[in-house]
Amino acid sequence: MSDQLHPMAPHHLPFYLAPGSGTDTLMVVMGLFLIGTVLWVGTLYWKLHSLPERMAHKSQKLQFEFVAVLGLISLFTHMHIFWIAGLLLAMIDLPDFGTPLRSIAGSVEKIADATPAADGVSVPPEPAAPAAGKPAPAREHSDV
Repeated sequence: MSDQLHPMAPHHLPFYLAPGSGTDTLMVVMGLFLIGTVLWVGTLYWKLHSLPERMAHKSQKLQFEFVAVLGLISLFTHMHIFWIAGLLLAMIDLPDFGTPLRSIAGSVEKIADATPAADGVSVPPEPAAPAAGKPAPAREHSDV
């Protein structure tokens, strides 16, 4: 056999054709491009998927944990409605009812002079004993 080319064959092959005894350069470049593109799209997907959680965390929302759970559910079930619900919940400011109610309860407790007992039942405080030498205050009597 002779190593001579056929007379009809082109003497210069294009760069994208692999030589008979070497590596296919175009295939290696395209393989690296494909791996890079898959990693880039995966990173973009994760960033987009965690968007509601990052929004709720950044604005210190009360419903942050709920938004995070909705994001996890949508990730594992591939149901986009959970992601949309998490995104909407991350955008909404829920009013804080707990703080004013605790403040009202504390104020009412102070007004009533009630001290909470260990079992949850309020026990009124005992009246202070009169000091020595002072007469006890007179009680009012009603004549009915």
